[in-house]
Amino acid sequence: MYRFLLTPRWLGILALTLAAAAVMVLLGNWQLSRYRERSAINERIDAADRIAPVPLAEVLPPAGGAAGTAGNAPVKEVAWTRVTVTGRYDTANTIVVRGRTVDGKVGFEVVSPLLLDDGSAVLVDHGWVPPPGGSATEQPRIPAIPTGQVTVVGRVHMSESKPGAVDRRDGKLETRRVAVPRLARELPYPLFGAYLLVGEQTPAADPTFAAVPIQHENNWQNAGYVIQWWLFALMTLYGFGWLARREALGDTLPKTRDGAPRSRDRAADPAPA
Repeated sequence: MYRFLLTPRWLGILALTLAAAAVMVLLGNWQLSRYRERSAINERIDAADRIAPVPLAEVLPPAGGAAGTAGNAPVKEVAWTRVTVTGRYDTANTIVVRGRTVDGKVGFEVVSPLLLDDGSAVLVDHGWVPPPGGSATEQPRIPAIPTGQVTVVGRVHMSESKPGAVDRRDGKLETRRVAVPRLARELPYPLFGAYLLVGEQTPAADPTFAAVPIQHENNWQNAGYVIQWWLFALMTLYGFGWLARREALGDTLPKTRDGAPRSRDRAADPAPA
């Protein structure tokens, strides 16, 4: 009954079906890995609130060895870890990061190098400030940044990719991305390979700074894609079985004049009248 499946035509259809189903299973597996990766990030974000901050040097690789260089980027598993560090802000090299959105409003983030006793520095993101008069290009008014010794408790943020131009305007560095290696070339000391988002600070930060929100990853979207691709794979296999069953029952064969399916054995067909 199913001997036709061994014909070249049906073997070709089977090969295409299996290949398509395998690709869909692999896509589902890739989305599953993304789901697990994003879930791990969310777990780290939540766990950091329950764990006491650790010294910066215990989490990040050493800063660059020479002025104008950045240390190695940390492993991604340390992202969002809460760390503590003490130093003094280099306000002469304040960095204004434009085009940053918080609560649907486009403004600026203000970043300062925090100089440590060993001569290295780590970039610290003070937070978000609105644009002056609604302008997205005019530099904002920078709230007061503490002078003297400061202790910062913040979360590790990985260096951003796609570094753009870095300009100096009105005595401040201006950029679009917090790309640590690129910004390091503008500074007279070595930097750590990641930066910090301020959580707590002593002395306290100016309340004008709005905290940069830490967004949880949308891992459930990936979970939905896993189910979708695996269902597509099952539907593809089911579709092949359905077509094969129809062929076996003769539903796809040419009909005789009276509507009955013709036999596959041409010798068994009735002779024309």
